[in-house]
Amino acid sequence: MPQSIVILTGAGISAESGLGTFRDENGLWAQHRIEDVATPEGFARNPKLVHDFYNARRIQSSEAEPNAGHHALAELEANYPGEVLIVTQNVDGLHEKAGSQNVLHMHGTLHGALCHSCNHRWPAPPEMAPNDPCPACGAPTTRPDIVWFGEMPYDMERISNALARADVFVSIGTSGEVYPAANFVNEADMFGAHTVELNLEPSSSVSRFAETHFGPATQVVPQWVATEISRTK
Repeated sequence: MPQSIVILTGAGISAESGLGTFRDENGLWAQHRIEDVATPEGFARNPKLVHDFYNARRIQSSEAEPNAGHHALAELEANYPGEVLIVTQNVDGLHEKAGSQNVLHMHGTLHGALCHSCNHRWPAPPEMAPNDPCPACGAPTTRPDIVWFGEMPYDMERISNALARADVFVSIGTSGEVYPAANFVNEADMFGAHTVELNLEPSSSVSRFAETHFGPATQVVPQWVATEISRTK
């Protein structure tokens, strides 16, 4: 019987595509405090700063290309006889660029705009500004469609249902420190899934996984995918 695989991805899978993580010393995040650019309070204080920050990230992600890790997961979805769901904390859109279709963006996407007056969503232009009007209600309350710290991630009910059905849960390139995603391994394990961590180095929750593989995402992800596909033949 085909199995169901749920894959959680974090910033580590996109690092080799040139997109920095929170912890990179010279990236965009190093130039700003998280409180200023990734919280509702920061946006209320200085919406122009926040828009400028995400405009820069949007340009950066638009120019980035998927790496072998992204392509391997797209190959898995295309060739695996069971269900493959990617739940990503990333907002860069590289999974879709690589060809993955079954993707949930729990932290939103750089390529989306959100009206925080009426909750209308639409594709983000390359540059956004605080006074951009909402195409639905006309209010000048446009923000990036990004889940900031202190806000509820998207699709949590769908994610919880998927974890309850999963035969295999895989965490790729995550720190294991940001909740609720850090608890997904516990949920999956509780429902009997085999749990796997693929990471550059052990995460803070490495002891919760039954199977671990460490190294660059461009190496460990294709290797793991090749093994999974070979098991179905």
